[in-house]
Formats: sequence, structure tokens, C-alpha cells
Amino acid sequence: MALAHEIVVNGDFRINAIELAEGSLEKRVKEIVHKAFWDCLSVQLSEDPPTYDHAIKLVGEIRETLLSFLLPGHTRLRDQITEVLDLELIKQEAENGALDISKLAEFIIGMMGTLCAPARDEEVKKLKDIKEIVPLFRAIFSVLDLMKVDMANFAITSIKPHLMQQSVEYERKKFQEVLEKQPNSLDFVTQWLEEASNDLLTQKYKHALPAGGGAAGSEDAAVLTPASVQNYAYLKLLKWDHFRRPFPETVLMDQSRFQELQLLLEQLVILGSVLLVTLSTAAPGISDQADFAEKLKMTVKILLVDMGLPSFRLEDALTSIGEKVCLEVSSCLSLCGSSPFSIKSRIFTFLETYLASGHQKLLPTVPGGLGPIQKELEEVAVKFVRLVNYNKMVFCPYYDAILSKLLLRS
Repeated sequence: MALAHEIVVNGDFRINAIELAEGSLEKRVKEIVHKAFWDCLSVQLSEDPPTYDHAIKLVGEIRETLLSFLLPGHTRLRDQITEVLDLELIKQEAENGALDISKLAEFIIGMMGTLCAPARDEEVKKLKDIKEIVPLFRAIFSVLDLMKVDMANFAITSIKPHLMQQSVEYERKKFQEVLEKQPNSLDFVTQWLEEASNDLLTQKYKHALPAGGGAAGSEDAAVLTPASVQNYAYLKLLKWDHFRRPFPETVLMDQSRFQELQLLLEQLVILGSVLLVTLSTAAPGISDQADFAEKLKMTVKILLVDMGLPSFRLEDALTSIGEKVCLEVSSCLSLCGSSPFSIKSRIFTFLETYLASGHQKLLPTVPGGLGPIQKELEEVAVKFVRLVNYNKMVFCPYYDAILSKLLLRS
């Protein structure tokens, strides 16, 4: 379930070839065993007459690997492989002294070139330059291992849409089994949604009050919907105190991802604030230069690279200057009758708008002042919405059941 979940929610999920650490025991053992394996093949082929038992077994492994790369419609390629790499025929040729290993290797390399991903063309091409049989077979198996990884990633990409629905039903079924054994498995979820509902009610009630502070202007102003509460609840996960509060049960599998997004957003808040203050106080000629803003952004990113570590401290001078400038800007905006500018509130407004927009392809307009970090903010928004939408698909029935009671009560 964890693997299926990872494939579905991680847009960059890939299987990578295993790289053993240099000098590790595992790497040394692998090198010793492989050397013994290929030395054995070299000895057999050096005999007079050559012994091909070992080589024929390797050809059989290569044959099965090549066949595993084929799709159902590759009938002609399948026939070619089974015909040329016919082990019984190869054994007969070996017994009669008529086996041409180089010719088999040439066919194998050609078939690898046909079946490999474009990224492997160069590795396959290099195989043609290897003239000795044992190093050639060794290199062939090395490239085939890479092709297996490529094929696995291709398969994952192909099945991801089908896996989405299967995974949703599977995860919900497994969670239901847990819930039946442990009925309190939605306690933290209930608290989480209830807090979100109460927060929204408080906000809406305040906004509904007339300027004089009398009774609410409209009863509809405080009406909540399950969708709005859920969206606000997911936003609360981006401000969560992970050290003091238990994470809601239904999003526990993605806690590390939400923590990563939370850290990225905290970095963006500082990054956006520094850029806004600097560009707004700089001379017009400087602030209009895109290169200047980009360079400044990269500098700030480097300063924030260790953010989240216990040892991280933002320089006192930067903090003092930043706070003073922000206070001055807020004061000026207030005098002009404008709302105090808050990078954080605008970022979360953008995320809330994007979350509420559903499956629309176009991202909502980035609020003013956030242009310099638009690319980074949109990347975080896409990751956040992918997590949220998948979680909704799995656990929406539970949220709806809890919220229907909460909203009736309120």
C-alpha cells in the first residue's frame, strides 16, 4: 500500500538503479563474486576446443530479458528473438564447432538498440566497440540492467492512471478495517475538522458584522460547506506544530510531505518579504530589471538553505532591517486606508483559491507582490493540491460524515 501510495502522490517517482557505496562490504563482495563469475566464463572460452555451457546459459538469460521488454503487439520482434536465440540450435552449433558467439552478440546489441530508450543509445553504441567476448557480455548485462530500470519506470508511468483508482479503493478498504478494530481511529481527524470549522465560523461571523459592531448583516454569511471546511483544514496542516500535536490519522502517511511543504512555504514567506521590501524601496531603474530580482532571489535562497535545522539563525542585522521596513510599509498602507500587506496571508489566499478551483488547468492569478516567487509558489501549490485531492478521494466519506454532524450543530 505504501508503494502504491508513493507512486500516486509523488509526481517525480522513479525507480533508480542501486548504487552501492564505494568501499562498502556489499560493493567488495559483489566485485569479488562478479570477478569469479566472469573469470570462469573466460577460462571456458579459452579451452581448446572452447566450452560454451556457461556462455549459452548467459545467452538464455539475455533472451528472456529481451523478451520481457516486448509489448503484446511486438510479434515480429518476438519471432526474431526466439529464432536467432534458439538455445537448442545454439547448443547443436556448439557441439559441432560451428557456433559464432560474435554473430550472436551482434544480433543482441542490434535488438537492444531497437528496444532501448533514447537515453541509452550511447551506452548501446559503445558495446559495438568492445571486441573481446567476456568484457562484451559483461557490458551487455550492465546495459540490460539499466534498460530494466527504464522499462519499470515506463510501466509505472503507464499504469499510474489505473493505479490511482485501485489505490483509492484499496487504501480506503484498509483504513476501514483499522477503523472497525479501533473505533477511535478518527479522533484526531474529528478534532482537526472541528477546529477548522470553528475557525471559519469565527472568521465569517466577524466579516458579517456591520461596521458599527451590531448584529450580523446576513445569516448566510456564516453558512459553511463541507468542501470549504476541508480546504481550510488542509491549509491548517501547512501551519501544524508537528512536535506538540498528533497528526490527523487520515493524512499520517503523508506527514513528511506536509512537513516539507510547510518548510518550503516558510522559506517562501521570508523570500517574498525580502524581495518585496528590497524591490519596492530600490530605484525604479533597478527594480524593473528582471536579472537583478533573479540574482537577489538566488542569494536569499542560499541564505535559507539550512532553514529548519536547529542550528539555523537568520542574521540579526537582516532580521532588524526586515522588521523595521515591514513595519514602515504596513504603517504607510494603514495611513492610506489600505490593508496591511502580509506576504504570508497572500500566499495562503492563493493556495486556498487554487484548492477551491477544482480541476481547472489554469492556475489562479498570483496576488500582487508575489510575482518574483511565482514559479516557486506554483510548484508548491501543485504538490499541495495533488496531496489534498488524493487524500480527499480516499477519506472524503469520513470527512463528510463528521462535518455533517458538526455543521448541523453549528
